[in-house]
Parts: sequence; structure tokens; C-alpha cells
Amino acid sequence: MRIVIALGGNALGNTLTEQMTAVKYTASAIADLIEQGHEVIVSHGNGPQVGMIHHAVNELTHVVEQDFPVIPLSVCVAMSQSYIGYDLQNALREELLNRSIHKPCATVITQVVVDPDDPAFKNPSKPIGRFMSEEEAKKLAEEKGYQIIEDSGRGWRRVVASPKPKAIVEIETVKALLQAGQVVIAGGGGGIPVTAHGNHLKGTSAVIDKDFCSCLMAELVDADLLIILTAVEKCAINFGKPNQKWLDNITADEAKEYCKQGHFAAGSMLPKVEAAIKFAESSKGRKSLITLLEKAKDGIEGKTGTIVYNP
Repeated sequence: MRIVIALGGNALGNTLTEQMTAVKYTASAIADLIEQGHEVIVSHGNGPQVGMIHHAVNELTHVVEQDFPVIPLSVCVAMSQSYIGYDLQNALREELLNRSIHKPCATVITQVVVDPDDPAFKNPSKPIGRFMSEEEAKKLAEEKGYQIIEDSGRGWRRVVASPKPKAIVEIETVKALLQAGQVVIAGGGGGIPVTAHGNHLKGTSAVIDKDFCSCLMAELVDADLLIILTAVEKCAINFGKPNQKWLDNITADEAKEYCKQGHFAAGSMLPKVEAAIKFAESSKGRKSLITLLEKAKDGIEGKTGTIVYNP
């Protein structure tokens, strides 16, 4: 099968040291699928990594060297794609060679087009960067036009929009690498958000949900299966309650009804289920699997995980 795997943040760790350790384990699980003969495209989150980069460049500007130009969020996303890809492709290459599998791995720095009129831009909801005092936050809002919120009693933070992905600029490159038999890492962190102005692409301060980006990529490369990896083995309804029920195989319509009933948390499981539904409905025969990284192989074999399909 042709499979797009959307790695969650738990597959990459929170620091450089954790990431170096985590990618070895992640590479082993991905290599299991490649060894079975599947064609694999890997996407990933970047929350901790882009946060670290954004915080570092902000500190450089505001504390160390105040004349240093502000680095846009879109550039921070590009940086995170590059260094996560660097670790991940090296770990995959080593793991595959250890198994005598000679298959190149390549990271594509990926731009994703969003609609400048997306309603998300009028209601920024994604916190980024460091926590600040109310005084500092309001000063930045006044000076730079940032939108800020008080984040769960922990301090004030900048918030940006989370628009839906419309197109993947480098999709033909991804397809060419797949055609050449390579393992492709693309769409990291949901992609670098850009808006199109004629032939010019302009970076924008936004964060695209990586599961929706992975869904779009899976559609565009005509994948058979979208695997969305998370921190639980299966989805559940009535999660954490006495009547909790784990979900095995569910139709897209059933999944939609569970979404309407509020069974999945916004910003957590909900976007994963919504992306799974969207891919399953995009063409006959396509399925989505939501499960743990270490259970991906068993999930493909139907032994575990939540499968969303469109009968």
C-alpha cells in the first residue's frame, strides 16, 4: 500500500536530546512498514520544536540584540521542518541499512497554501511562544500588532490563526521522489503557511494542523491509507467515564455523529478524527487508521487501532 503517516509530537520528543533518542524508535516502527513492502510518506508535528525556535529568536530580538530583525513564524516553521527532517531521515537511513534495505530518504521543505480569507484569521486560537506578563504582552500587541490571550492561568501568550490547507506547493516533488522509490518526509508541522499572490508566495503567521495537511497530502499522492499516530491505541467515546467504549472499525458517518455529540476534545482528538473522516470519504477504498506508533503495523493488519472507512 501507499501510506501517509502523520507522526504526533510524542514521536519526536520535546528537546534536541529527546528527539535524537525518539527518532531511533520512530524510525524502527516506520522501517517495519517499509520492510513489509509498503510505500511510505512521513509527516510530523513540530509543536515543541517550533516553539523553541520562536522563543530563541524572540529572546535574541528583545533581550540580546534589539536591532536584530524579527524572524517571521513561517521561517521558524521552515527551520523546524529542516532540523526534524535531518534527524528523522538519518535515523531512517541507518535503520533501513541495518536491515539491508537500500532505500534513500529525503526531506522536502514544504510550503502549504492557505486562503487569506479563511475565517480562522479573524479568530486566532493557536497559542505560540513563551509566557509573558500582562504588561509585556500588551506592549508587544501595541508595538507589533500581535493578538494575545491569557492562557489557562499560566500567563499571557501570542495566538495565531490555524487555517485549513488548500494546496501543497511541492507536491510534484513529493510524487517524483515516490516514483524514484524514496522514503519522503514532507509537510512537517502542517507545512509552511503561505498565501498566493500571483506567482509570489508570501509566508503568513499561522499554524496549520498537521493532521489536515497529512490528509491533503494523502489525497494528492493517491494514498491507500492515512495513519494518524497519537498517544492512545484507539479512539473512544465517553472517554474517561464508566461507560467508555473503545472504537474499532467505524464508518465515516458514525465518526461524524460522534463528533457532533462532542465525544472528541477540540485541539486533541477531534482534528484527528475529522482528518480521518475527510480522507476516508475522498475516494472509494481509502481508509484511515488512528493508533499508537508502536501499534501501526498491527493496525494495518486489523489487530488494533480505530479504522475509519466509507462503505
